[in-house]
Amino acid sequence: MSKYAFFLASPLLCALSVAPDCAFAESRDKTAHDERQEKAPVTARTPPAKREIVTVRRHRTNADGTTGRSIGGGLMPNQSAPRSQSGVNRDFIARQSPTVSPVAMIADLPGVVYSGNDPLGTNDEQQGLSVRGLDQTEIGYLFENVPAAPPLFLVPYASATADNENIASITLAQGAAETASPLYNAVGGELSVRMRKPSDERGGFIGGSWGSYNLNREFLRLESGVLGKTGVKGFASFSYRSADQWRGAGTSRRFHTDMRLMKEWGQKSSASVIFSFNRDRGYYLLPPTLAQWQRLGTNANYAADYVPGDSSYYKYQENARAQSFLSAPVSLHLDRHLTLDLTPYFIYVWGYDSYGTTLSRTNSYNGAMAAGALQVPASLGNSFASVATDVYHQSHPGLNSALHYETGANRLSLGYWYSYYDFSSLSRYVLPDSQGGVSNQWGAFPILTAAGAPLSSYDARLLQQINAISLTDRLHLLDRKLTLSAGLRMVLVSRSVTNLLPGARFRNGASYASPLPQFSAAYNLTPHDQIYINGTTGFRAPSGISSYQDRFSIATGRQSRVASSDIKPEYSIGEELGFRHKGMLTLSLALFNYNFTNRQVATTTVLNGVTTSESINGGGQTARGAQFELGLRPWHGFSPYLSGQYIHATIDNNIQSGADYLPTKGKRPVRTPTLSGSLGLSYDDGQFFGLFDGHYVGPTYSTFMNDERIPGFATANLSLGYRLQKTTKLKTPQIQLNLINLGRSGYLSGVSGVSLNRNATQGVFGTTIAGRAPTYFVGGGFAGVVSLSSGF
Repeated sequence: MSKYAFFLASPLLCALSVAPDCAFAESRDKTAHDERQEKAPVTARTPPAKREIVTVRRHRTNADGTTGRSIGGGLMPNQSAPRSQSGVNRDFIARQSPTVSPVAMIADLPGVVYSGNDPLGTNDEQQGLSVRGLDQTEIGYLFENVPAAPPLFLVPYASATADNENIASITLAQGAAETASPLYNAVGGELSVRMRKPSDERGGFIGGSWGSYNLNREFLRLESGVLGKTGVKGFASFSYRSADQWRGAGTSRRFHTDMRLMKEWGQKSSASVIFSFNRDRGYYLLPPTLAQWQRLGTNANYAADYVPGDSSYYKYQENARAQSFLSAPVSLHLDRHLTLDLTPYFIYVWGYDSYGTTLSRTNSYNGAMAAGALQVPASLGNSFASVATDVYHQSHPGLNSALHYETGANRLSLGYWYSYYDFSSLSRYVLPDSQGGVSNQWGAFPILTAAGAPLSSYDARLLQQINAISLTDRLHLLDRKLTLSAGLRMVLVSRSVTNLLPGARFRNGASYASPLPQFSAAYNLTPHDQIYINGTTGFRAPSGISSYQDRFSIATGRQSRVASSDIKPEYSIGEELGFRHKGMLTLSLALFNYNFTNRQVATTTVLNGVTTSESINGGGQTARGAQFELGLRPWHGFSPYLSGQYIHATIDNNIQSGADYLPTKGKRPVRTPTLSGSLGLSYDDGQFFGLFDGHYVGPTYSTFMNDERIPGFATANLSLGYRLQKTTKLKTPQIQLNLINLGRSGYLSGVSGVSLNRNATQGVFGTTIAGRAPTYFVGGGFAGVVSLSSGF
């Protein structure tokens, strides 16, 4: 639509709009014309002219996608779904540092606890997220309706799917996922990221950011505009980022590309092709125990300098990850009743994790088999430092589809999701050179056993298939004031695992089937007030591959884990009661109740020098609580926001440890602070803009026995900016300053590796159960980032 057509259509659009911020304004030219009409002589044949003022104030959208008109500065987009749901839009996203992960952007929302490990947000590998006490592996992650988290480990590598400049909105459902969502782990909610649409006009956007820890980031997006008469439009972008670790040694680097082609036609019909590529490389930060933190603070790091024989050298603790993402969502409005949605996708991920460890030249084991004298120089002695590498490949194609039939007040939806996942993981050990350099982190030149075989801790492959079918019926009643919805989803998960390690069980696997019914009702009391109620169920298959493999100590050959095929999946039943008010002051309240069986708690353990992801069966759990959000529409440029949550959760049974049980019944679950909340205040007058947001997280337990916890903490961020005078070639150029973690120099931000018990504890049957120290994320210190950007 041209700007002239938009001008002509705007009065009609504003007249039909119910948005409070859509208002008429007088036009000086029109007023002058009407005044001349009033002075003209009136005759019997010419009735007096009736004055009519129909002119429009046109709202401006800035080049970065912001409008300055959002509730709470973009922290409270309007919601109408019959469930607890919050989100952020461009007005908030654009005010964050371009380096921050999308997961970090939802930290202000009710129920969210974000455990960052660096102020710039440059490391998806080591950050934590929990919602209502449920960790990130229990929260489904969707990018453009594609399940973008690795299907086995379920960690949302959200930074890998899109650059922040290309994200239009982020939505979080704090309860269970929708019936038709292509997820099988979303017992704790659903996180959905939407990409911006290409512009109708040719142009682009460019930006650069520089700041603390030698940060250097550049971004460029090119827009094709509508291509001739085809109706096709698209964009492509590229970004590069490098920064030093905020604590310890090392530099991280990231390359990223986004592309989207799109065509819209008819009524609600559209087709897109979305592609992104991400490659990052960095170094792990040491997750300290509480004792290490109390003794060393932020100096609890891997060694910055190489010392022969020391396996803690930072260059040994490296990770690299590359991801290619491709999807082709299509929505076809077949007729006035039928709509078909199809989203085929393909995700391919490859990379490595490496950790420093110590090996014995003459007393090592390859699985259950003695390795003999390792083929390394005898001058190294019997004990020497080496690098354990874990090389992995993940292939994940799938199809998500839905057919909708709508007639009158009723809409019936039939959905089907198929997912195929191929994961392989190979362990190797590499000898560093005399200067501490590693010849190849991919394990191309491994340490060999006496028989000439590569020394290994695991050599596994997992194949997984998911079939899910759903049926949902939605009905509007009472002049569309009442909306009822009921749905049933059946999920079938099949896993097959092979292990080539000597002495290990060659083949293992498991299958899971779960029915997931849901019901919801929403009633509009007034055009601005809504109440809702829902009953939901959730399902999560165990994460990680470790549970399905035999594992052996490389030092003794003893079996450290027995492969299991009867691991029980997590299941949840939840209820919510909520109220929403929309207006100048927008309010959202919700009460919730959950019951869990076989609660799967993600953690990390060290096996043969390699940090490994595992799940702990936390048994039954009950959680009850309340959350709220409060936001104000911009008033004289200011827009405040407030959110909070109270939750009371308990473990319902004693948890097994070996042949005994720990007395955990009635204890508080891990990663579940009783209180959390956020405060935000934004300002935008079209030229100057700013955003302040602060968070509070209460004390958090890290053990199921509640014998260790971290104290509560508060953080605050500040964003300030100024839009420069536009030119004929530059659209809303601006400068922005982000101040992150104001007043902080490091703090324990969350639990990395949970433990059943920290101290030795007497079990239910009288045995003494040894304790293990949990590990923690260290929240980043202060950082400043200056960004320059402009449209063109």
